Amino acid sequence: MTRAKVGVIIVTLGLVLYFWFTLQRAWIMLLDESLVAKGIGLALVALPIVGAWTLLRELLFGSQTERLAGILEAEDGLPPDTLPRTPGGRIVRAAADEEFEKYRREADAAPDDWRSWFRLSCAYDAAGDRRRARATMRQAIGMEKDTRSSSEEAA
Repeated sequence: MTRAKVGVIIVTLGLVLYFWFTLQRAWIMLLDESLVAKGIGLALVALPIVGAWTLLRELLFGSQTERLAGILEAEDGLPPDTLPRTPGGRIVRAAADEEFEKYRREADAAPDDWRSWFRLSCAYDAAGDRRRARATMRQAIGMEKDTRSSSEEAA
C-alpha cells in the first residue's frame, strides 16, 4: 500500500470520526427545548451530510483516476516523469509549460480519445493548474465510461 493510500485512509477515518461527533452534538441540540438550539442542531446535521457526500465524490474520483492510470500503465501510455525538478523536488515550471503544449496538441488531434485527455490532465497538474487538471481528468473519466459502455453494447 502506498503512502498516499495510507494518508487517504487516515484522513477518511478522521473525517468519519468528526462526522460522528458532529451528529452526536446535533442530536443533543435537537433534543433541547430551545428553538435556537434546535436550529443549530439542524445546521449541524447538514455538515456531516455535505461532508460525507464530498468525501465519497473525492474517493470515487481517486479510484476512477487510479483505474485509468492502471489501464494506461498496462498499455505503456502513461506520460513519462522526465521533467526537471528544483532541489526542493518541485517541477520546474518552464519545463512543465513547454511539455504541456505537447499534450494539448495531442488532445486537440484526438478529441475523442480519453487517453489523450488523461495525459493532458497530468500536464495541467505538472504545470500547477489543479483546477483544470481535475476538470480534464473528469472529462477523461467520462469519455472512458462512454467508450466502455459502447463496447459492451456492441458485444
